[in-house]
Amino acid sequence: MSTATTIKQQAEHNGAATTARPRVLIAENVGKSGIALLEQHFDVETGFDWDLETLAARIGDFDGVLIRSATKMTADLIERGERLKVIGRAGVGVDNVDVPAATRRGIVVANAPQSNVVTAAEHTVALLLALARNIPQAHASLTAGKWERSKFSGVELLDKTLGIVGFGRIGQLVAQRVRGFGMKVIAFDPFVSAEHYRELGVEKADDVDAVYARADFITIHLPKTEETKGFIDAKAFAKMRDGVRILNVARGGLIDEAALKDALDSGKVAGAAIDVFPVEPTTEHPLFGYANVVVTPHLGASTAEATDRAGYQSAEQVVAALTGGVVSTAVNIPAVGAEDMEALRPFLPLAEQLGRLAMGLAQGSSVDRIEAAFLGRIAELDTRLLRLAVLVGALGGHMEEEVNFVNAGAFAEERGIVVEEKKVTEAEDFNELVRVTVHSGGERFAVAGTVVGPAQEPYLAEVHGRRFMLPLAPNVTVFRYSDVPGMIGRVGTVFGQHGINIDSSVVGRKAGTNDRAVMVVTTDAPVPPAVVAEIVALDGFEDGRSVTLG
Repeated sequence: MSTATTIKQQAEHNGAATTARPRVLIAENVGKSGIALLEQHFDVETGFDWDLETLAARIGDFDGVLIRSATKMTADLIERGERLKVIGRAGVGVDNVDVPAATRRGIVVANAPQSNVVTAAEHTVALLLALARNIPQAHASLTAGKWERSKFSGVELLDKTLGIVGFGRIGQLVAQRVRGFGMKVIAFDPFVSAEHYRELGVEKADDVDAVYARADFITIHLPKTEETKGFIDAKAFAKMRDGVRILNVARGGLIDEAALKDALDSGKVAGAAIDVFPVEPTTEHPLFGYANVVVTPHLGASTAEATDRAGYQSAEQVVAALTGGVVSTAVNIPAVGAEDMEALRPFLPLAEQLGRLAMGLAQGSSVDRIEAAFLGRIAELDTRLLRLAVLVGALGGHMEEEVNFVNAGAFAEERGIVVEEKKVTEAEDFNELVRVTVHSGGERFAVAGTVVGPAQEPYLAEVHGRRFMLPLAPNVTVFRYSDVPGMIGRVGTVFGQHGINIDSSVVGRKAGTNDRAVMVVTTDAPVPPAVVAEIVALDGFEDGRSVTLG
């Protein structure tokens, strides 16, 4: 079933198969081009000045609604929209839309994820130049009646090295632009293939420390997660070159601001450019008075072109949803046949967890290929959602935006990650089996699982080529080690010393051989990397990884 067919069926199901032109509400000003596009196809009404009471009273009159960030599409408001078939969001985030409520009603939610990437990259380059040449400080000095040429002497970008931490769409656009200034670029992002780095003429760093050691300027373009909060901290600054300059045009909180202040005070960091802050809006900040710090009030996405582009792109999605087209930026799950969906449902969380586990075990310097194999009876079904679930698990938390069932494939493609799907109607020892393999840094990391029992609970069935059966849990730690007695006890002892409670454990080995064995342990809390490293340092252990599956 194609996405276009799905949209048509949704429209017919919700009563859209009528002769009247659909009605669309534009709740906020999204720019002239987007409004004009909608007016070509539908009866359009604007409600720029409507209050919540008016919106709640009128929302039931419309087949589609187009919003920006101010309108909150709550579950109650969505429930009142009896005719609604699509919610368009003119921008990237959909935090102001109750997506699960919309999905339950069969309403498509679509955004404009590409609308501000150019704007954000250009603002990064603008701040880079301002930082290198002290432009804001010189402007303020001159307009204050001073002529201080020598005070604001800057540095050239030619032959300097820009380090990019997070090499997604925006990072790649920044790299393309600064190479025009004759800069060398080194980037770190393990979720981009090595070949893609070569295509862009960018040096691939094996780890983030290599970026810190080489770069004259460093810009960070990571998503905001618990793992990336304070990503650039005091330890990171200590690894950087003296006189480095730092930029953050991504998310507030990615840089430990106290550590940045200390690094500026000590002279370790020669300057910083900041567009985003942990709390916004803000007019008071410890770094605002620093002569070598350039700040802007979150302007990364603020251009007339970006606003207009977001409105037009989201309007395109509304048109597609209401005319039976392909909604390419939908953020809720695309539908498959009802029969297949019923059979696939228990395998969706399994596929996502296996994707996250395989990627967590890889942790290489680059990801080149992700294979999703479906074996047994599920191979006869429409497995598109399972493939997407694998990608959502593998890439989730590592991109600039939230990864979902629609954009996961695009994220993989733009990073040069090859995605392969395999279907085999027979699965040795199992009725159904899902196997995920990640190729990273010249190595191959494979995990497999199935569902078991009347409740169809997810079980881990294979890691690193060793078979066993273990209920999947949120916190999984995997060790590879020499197959000799006493190794299980060593793990338990160290965990006990650190107050870590083991829920379950299992060992996979090849009987009659002295080959490596695999131990998988689930715990009631995440296992800190330092504890894993302590165990791996013991005699006989080869490696270990702890992965939180959520």
